[in-house]
Amino acid sequence: MFSRVTIATVGLAVAALTTACGTTQAAPAAAPVSLPASASSSSEAPGAALSITDPWVKTAGKGMTAAFGTLVNNSGADITVVAGSTPLSPKVELHEVVESKGKMIMRPKEGGFVIPAGGSHQLTPGGDHIMLMDVAEKVEPGAEVPFTLTLQGGGTFSFTAVGKDFAGAKENYQPGMEGMNEGDGHE
Repeated sequence: MFSRVTIATVGLAVAALTTACGTTQAAPAAAPVSLPASASSSSEAPGAALSITDPWVKTAGKGMTAAFGTLVNNSGADITVVAGSTPLSPKVELHEVVESKGKMIMRPKEGGFVIPAGGSHQLTPGGDHIMLMDVAEKVEPGAEVPFTLTLQGGGTFSFTAVGKDFAGAKENYQPGMEGMNEGDGHE
């Protein structure tokens, strides 16, 4: 009995110390997802096939904003994200930034985001990203925004991104701005 109590106490102490030694700014944990049977290998354990590291949403007023992070594929098969949704926006699209006629423009990503087997896919300002349109409420720093991504084959992957101030890429995400077509922001 004494050894069980001692082991349990030591285990709790280690857990408490590990938690106490964390950073002062909590980073969102990677969110695992299970793939539908058609997309996963029979030799893999279910779960943890797809995760995201450092998910965040650019703070913004009403209108448009975008979400970023790194999608990580922990499986032996490619995973394709074909759509997204969030309660923050009635219209979510997967976008890329490409050069067209000497200008960098945003447009919907044909075929979605492919995360290679055992690899990752970065969602970055000025690159691939999850575009939120018709946002009706302001995204504040620290806001927690839930997302659900739809995977080719019918599976889904859910995660929460944190509102973050960012001015690095000088992106505005408003219709009619440089790099976007008038009206809906597409080529």
